[in-house]
Amino acid sequence: MTEQVVLLDDGGCPIGVADKATVHGASTPLHLAFSCYGFDGAGRLLVTRRARHKVTFPGVRTNTCCGHPAPGEAVADAVRRRLADELGVGAVDLRLVLPDFAYRAAAGGVEENELCPVYVCTLVGEPHARPDEVESVEWWSWEAFLAAATAGELSPWAQLQAPLLDARRDDWNMR
Repeated sequence: MTEQVVLLDDGGCPIGVADKATVHGASTPLHLAFSCYGFDGAGRLLVTRRARHKVTFPGVRTNTCCGHPAPGEAVADAVRRRLADELGVGAVDLRLVLPDFAYRAAAGGVEENELCPVYVCTLVGEPHARPDEVESVEWWSWEAFLAAATAGELSPWAQLQAPLLDARRDDWNMR
């Protein structure tokens, strides 16, 4: 089945859909996405390394999961779907923390251009990553993740999101 993404105008309003495979290229139109930061009961963050064959940012360490809502799908439902499909985990206490986060980033001739609301949650279950999506998973402290973001060791979006999330940590702290 062909995965579609929701195309957006500069104000963030939907203007159409396109096949995901045709959208990500050298000049990517603005589209809807999401990022999720999933924590365990001890407050550790599940950090993933993207599969090396992925078109966008292969082999890069990043937040727990990212994805695109299908046309007509609520973003929170897409987050839950992606966590289950990609990592085999559920989510409780899912919270939208950065509703207006947007970014552009490019590497290897592929650009990301996304309005990307950012969620946090507590994960339920042990992660079992799909190897076509995720090469590996690790549990990190929030402080280790912030340090890696500051050092430029994470995906471009995670580097931008980490300090914004940290500034609002009292709103979402999962401990």
